[in-house]
Amino acid sequence: MHTNEGFDLDWVARLKRDVMSEVTKVLVGNEAAIEALIIALFAQGHVLLEGVPGTAKTLMVRALATVVGLEFGRIQFTPDLMPTDVIGSHVFDLRSSTFRLTKGPIFTEVLLADEINRAPAKTQSALLEAMQERQVSIDGVRQPLSDCFVVFATQNPVEHEGTYPLPEAQLDRFMLKVQVGYPSAEEEDAILERAAQQQGSAFSLGQLRAVLDREQLTAARELLARVAVSAEVRAYIRDLLRATRSSGLIMLGAGPRAGVHLVTAARWAALLEGRTFVTPDDVRRMRNAVLCHRLQLAPEVELDGHTPADVMERVASTVAVPR
Repeated sequence: MHTNEGFDLDWVARLKRDVMSEVTKVLVGNEAAIEALIIALFAQGHVLLEGVPGTAKTLMVRALATVVGLEFGRIQFTPDLMPTDVIGSHVFDLRSSTFRLTKGPIFTEVLLADEINRAPAKTQSALLEAMQERQVSIDGVRQPLSDCFVVFATQNPVEHEGTYPLPEAQLDRFMLKVQVGYPSAEEEDAILERAAQQQGSAFSLGQLRAVLDREQLTAARELLARVAVSAEVRAYIRDLLRATRSSGLIMLGAGPRAGVHLVTAARWAALLEGRTFVTPDDVRRMRNAVLCHRLQLAPEVELDGHTPADVMERVASTVAVPR
């Protein structure tokens, strides 16, 4: 049985820097998105990545799984994908005249649910139990998933034809929603330079090395117990949540699970900086990624072209920030 003796806060902060350094060998730009994914991975939280095609969402997840030494699995969601294609089923074996369990691709550690909104609701719902309880039920029998199991799902915000919007209950299971945008002009220059200089793929995962193992990941997670959240910061988070529920701009505000996720994300943001306490800045850094995808704006606000991030900024400005 391992302990976290010998692992300290500086070690965790170095670990984050090492992971970032390794991942950026194949990725240029979107450092805020990469950092959010690292926080979610340590926190065992699920992430919804949203961005137009070609912004390296899949590469980002694959690179992170490689660098942290976890098993990677991918499901391409399509309109004809069935729940059994995700979780598996019992198949009759003619030789033994018995049913044997054939596990689906969900039995992995880092699962990429690619274009999750292309599958119908009954298939999307196959992930609900897995995301909440880290288990699946196959023919009424519960099958446990890995302790490291985490879902990174992607979706295209532009193309809506042939898609099925995620229901609120499923969106609420995602700890973070991360926007993956276009690179800056300088970043795009760097991407093109890499492509011009290297033979084959300029973004091969073969050049990456694992910078930690499962034991170290477990030890890092145990260190979270050292990170305190003061009563003032907890009250700040509570007031943010309640402000989303009372605002006339928002039809459906953030629920209690959002608060739990915001506390957890802020604690990890602090720990990965080598601190044992959460500041209001940690909360503000994680606020939009945790809360915005849970908000359902009033119809007239949406018609005016406002986004959840716009509204969240306005709502947050009404909440006093503790010193």
